[in-house]
Amino acid sequence: MKKVTLLLAALAFSATAFAQTTPTTEVKVRDNGTTKVVTKTGKTNTGQAIDNTVEATGNVAKKTGSAIKRGTKRAVRATKRGTQKVGRKVANGTEKMETKTE
Repeated sequence: MKKVTLLLAALAFSATAFAQTTPTTEVKVRDNGTTKVVTKTGKTNTGQAIDNTVEATGNVAKKTGSAIKRGTKRAVRATKRGTQKVGRKVANGTEKMETKTE
């Protein structure tokens, strides 16, 4: 539940992060009267942090999913081996009992 809440919060703020990618131009006037043109093309620190959070959440989800998949495969393999061993023992046991009763 905690991960789902974090994911939803990250997605809610991702729109804000994408909105900050448009370049802006500012003209600053210095104390001595000269002007300076500043163009901002990147995201603000907050926008970048939100974007990083979204990526991190996606990475965690992928890693968790692959770990669950690996664990499931291992459990299936172990169960299959166990049932095969039990099946062999039962077959051998019934075979021995049949030879004794004959």
